[in-house]
Amino acid sequence: MVERDAAIGVIGGSGFYSWLAEEAAFDDVVEHRVQTPFGDPSAVLTEATLDGRRIVFLPRHGARHEYLPHTVPYRANLWALRSVGVRRILSASAVGGLQPDNGPGTVIVPDQLVDRTGGRAQTFFDRLPTGHSHGPIHVSLADPYCPALRAAMTRSDAVDGGTLVVIDGPRFSTRAESRWYAAQGWSVINMTGHPEAALARELQICYANACLVTDLDAGVSEGDGVTAAEVFAEFSRNLPTFAGLLLDAIRTIDVSTHCPCATGDHDVDAVLAEIS
Repeated sequence: MVERDAAIGVIGGSGFYSWLAEEAAFDDVVEHRVQTPFGDPSAVLTEATLDGRRIVFLPRHGARHEYLPHTVPYRANLWALRSVGVRRILSASAVGGLQPDNGPGTVIVPDQLVDRTGGRAQTFFDRLPTGHSHGPIHVSLADPYCPALRAAMTRSDAVDGGTLVVIDGPRFSTRAESRWYAAQGWSVINMTGHPEAALARELQICYANACLVTDLDAGVSEGDGVTAAEVFAEFSRNLPTFAGLLLDAIRTIDVSTHCPCATGDHDVDAVLAEIS
């Protein structure tokens, strides 16, 4: 693991494949090609500075959307970001709305997560060698998102709080599934919110997710149901506003402070040294 000055990471979701090199506010743009024990990350990492803060951007699905939600190399992505010094992560995601009050164009910063995926690798600790000295490691995910990062992303017009339910995909939900999720009181749905939050917690990285509603899910609205083309089009229309929210948040984040949500009972550097 390469330790550098702490950085803020941004993971871009569907429709958000490049940023730092295109945004005039950033300086000193460079690229990093990182190898990890879990293979290559989704794409080259792009680093820049903003008001003296180091920022590292990674498109979750790859630069050309090569990865479907269940094939995203989540462990490689999180490992690569930490290896270049990232200690805070802002995730940007396209989501479906489960409640009619939060229609397309709404930005929600959830405070809770429900995992409905299956079969995804969701821990680094299964790679520890037999006979390791760290004992059983179980991180707490009671509150999956960093409150300080959430506060930074809800300074504008974003909805503060809600529950994100994560499904495997790549198909969208049936109407019955969608209605069931909505009946639980859950706010939004997507296919990539897990295992990122859990992996970040294992790496003791603060993490929060800003969700742009691109459509009302199939069980919420009448009609033919959502299509991928509609999701990408809505995200593209709202991308300038969404990017502005991230810029505003980054300018308020102090990476030098200690955040209790990113601590744990394990010595993360010792654990990662054994894994690598």
